[in-house]
Amino acid sequence: MGLNLIRNNLVLELHIPNFNKAREFYAIFGFTELSYDPTSGGGSELGYMVLERKDLLGRTLINFYGDDEKVSKHAHFNEFPSDTPRGYAVEITIPVSNIENIWDSVKKKLSSSQVSQPLTLKRWGKKDFRVIDPFGFYVRFTELVNWGQ
Repeated sequence: MGLNLIRNNLVLELHIPNFNKAREFYAIFGFTELSYDPTSGGGSELGYMVLERKDLLGRTLINFYGDDEKVSKHAHFNEFPSDTPRGYAVEITIPVSNIENIWDSVKKKLSSSQVSQPLTLKRWGKKDFRVIDPFGFYVRFTELVNWGQ
């Protein structure tokens, strides 16, 4: 019995100081820029960007806010030092249709400090690999798992 594709209304927005680093890093995994607004809808010094990855399993969107060090002054995040690693205790999980091909295409493009775990068969019978993006976000690329969909 196959798993259903994932359908939900979660919008992931990562607050970061540099969109170019995000573009370069996520392009390694097949993400392209879907949209960019340097003023986040107007009147802001901070920008907004959406990256998209298309796969047989569907589209993955990651939204980014900031593109300037001023992003650390956000009403919530200004409580923390601006050099606080982002994504502490959060795993961003991206299901993909061909994990082996993706791993083979990216592994030589990543530094050892960017790879948290190489491609591994997990105890639940699915393969995944895990990376750290330039801002400290922990990202897992995985075969489709039964999350209740």
